[in-house]
Amino acid sequence: MADQINSLEELKEAVGGGADAAVLEAPTHEPVRDELGRSYATGKRKDAVARVWIKPGSGKVTVNGKEMDAYFARPVLQMILRQPFEVAGVAGEFDVMATVKGGGLSGQAGAVKHGISKALQLYEPALRAPLKAAGFLTRDSRTVERKKYGKAKARKSFQFSKR
Repeated sequence: MADQINSLEELKEAVGGGADAAVLEAPTHEPVRDELGRSYATGKRKDAVARVWIKPGSGKVTVNGKEMDAYFARPVLQMILRQPFEVAGVAGEFDVMATVKGGGLSGQAGAVKHGISKALQLYEPALRAPLKAAGFLTRDSRTVERKKYGKAKARKSFQFSKR
């Protein structure tokens, strides 16, 4: 093992340069933006699905044509929407336009948060590491358990009567 390869340059020389050396380069992700300079992503949570577009701006968040404060009246839901920006360190730098369908307000807030996180990492690939570490790029797969036959609810049984 005296002739170990210690660096990428030595590895390229050992391979012989050329096309094989290009394969050995670490993949650099390119930003994904449309012709208007926006990034798009779909976020999901419970039964809610959010379509989210982000672009550089003043930090204005619009959900289904309404301001964030009007659509998500509870401060907790507004905080959930701000989390990805704070973790990535870009609070107030992006405008968000989202459309949400399905589920309740809590699920919709989670779906928009997931969509914002995915769109941020598409807009600026360097933001992927903090968003991934915070767990914002993973879809929360917890959903409502279905009702089974012979049961009152998903797991609750009917009252037992001995006589």
